[in-house]
Amino acid sequence: MKALKKVFLVIAVLIAGVAILAGVAKKEYSVQRQIEINKPHTEVFSYLKFLKNQDNFSVWAARDPNMKKEFRGTDGTIGFVSAWDSTNEEVGKGEQEIKKITENERIDYELRFLKPFESTEQAYFTTEATSDNSTVVTWGFNGKMPYPMNLMLLFMDFDAMLGKDFDSGLSKLKAILEK
Repeated sequence: MKALKKVFLVIAVLIAGVAILAGVAKKEYSVQRQIEINKPHTEVFSYLKFLKNQDNFSVWAARDPNMKKEFRGTDGTIGFVSAWDSTNEEVGKGEQEIKKITENERIDYELRFLKPFESTEQAYFTTEATSDNSTVVTWGFNGKMPYPMNLMLLFMDFDAMLGKDFDSGLSKLKAILEK
């Protein structure tokens, strides 16, 4: 009987420890990458503003060129939605909506993932002229992990995981715009 009490005590302490750890672990993460593109600022921003253009440089679009796509609204304007559905788990199912455009500065998106997991996250592009013929593009993503799922942030490096995809996408974007 004493052994059983000790086992239950150890299990209770472990559960309490995990609950406390999840309570103090960070719940938010962000990923951001930049690239300099040798094109005028307005030209770069005008290209980025159209969500359909992301299919030309997005790593995720390249992972499943046969995914089903659906568009709602007028591309390049607030409220435009690009939805996708893929059997590839790395791509999944979801939609992206343009939420805000600050002309020649920033485009904010809401990403709504439906499969393989449900979540809603924020993404953005910013552009900044560094000369008459050079623009720095920043691609960013902000996410949240609810309690107790935030424990995964202790073991997963979203910056490393998504950062390489952002770097690859930005390199493709640079090649497209500098042609």
